[in-house]
Amino acid sequence: MSNKTRNIIKGIAVLLVLLAVMMQMQWVLIPALAVYKFWMVVIAFALTLIASR
Repeated sequence: MSNKTRNIIKGIAVLLVLLAVMMQMQWVLIPALAVYKFWMVVIAFALTLIASR
């Protein structure tokens, strides 16, 4: 996996976590994703693990 791909995956992970945090703080309201906040963070963690190899 190239460095560019790793950086893109890490960027996506950071965006997922930021979105989940902003939804938890009620700064951003996306009703369709509200029930998936936990799973967004889990997916972001998994992406970070994949990118760290």
